[in-house]
Amino acid sequence: MALSGWLMAGQVLAGCTPPAVTGQWDVSVCRDWPVDPPLTIKAIAKFEPDPVYAHGDRIGAYDLDLSVSSADNSRPLATYHQPSAFQSDAVALESVELDTARYKLNSDLRAFGVQAIFKGSSRVNPLDETQLSLYVKEDGKLRPVLDRLLVYRFSGEWDGNCAGDRATTVSTIEMGKTSSHGFADLIVKSVTTGVSGEGPPDHCEMKTTNYKPVLTTLHYDGKSYVLPNGSQGI
Repeated sequence: MALSGWLMAGQVLAGCTPPAVTGQWDVSVCRDWPVDPPLTIKAIAKFEPDPVYAHGDRIGAYDLDLSVSSADNSRPLATYHQPSAFQSDAVALESVELDTARYKLNSDLRAFGVQAIFKGSSRVNPLDETQLSLYVKEDGKLRPVLDRLLVYRFSGEWDGNCAGDRATTVSTIEMGKTSSHGFADLIVKSVTTGVSGEGPPDHCEMKTTNYKPVLTTLHYDGKSYVLPNGSQGI
């Protein structure tokens, strides 16, 4: 079964209330997790401005707090805290989404995902990214097993009118039939579409190139899935 983490996040189910936040750029989300028994996942990304460079802008870092609780009881069953989980500057954190696709790592363990969506501020040098991290529940703790896999990336360099190049890469995940250290291998399929332009704005010639899909197998090393160079988010 193919899994598209960034496409399958869906909407927050009715009755799930995101945690309260106080900061202007803080983010909180929640989502029901359809496991047995049903659980609820909550996430808070709290913005901490850079003491030197922020000056009221969204320049700094986000601390991440995750919790999993019973669907009928808000008391956390497992938690996770990561200081400075996301960096935000010219490429700023736009939102956080929870992903409950069927990431069944073995017969007894399923993971859930946290997607961090970033958007760059430059029009001529665009950089937008969606990163996917996976977590598992082990007793009273949540543990990351996949760290910031890029599942969407839009980047390029152009003059803002016509000339230049841009590319979009979308990645999906399929659970492999093989395993490493007791966890299923992850098959990542990445599809890239490139757009190039030449000429003045009123006579712009655009060319679209659909590249051959690239398949990459991620293996669990006993602590986390190992990512090849260039496949991890900022």
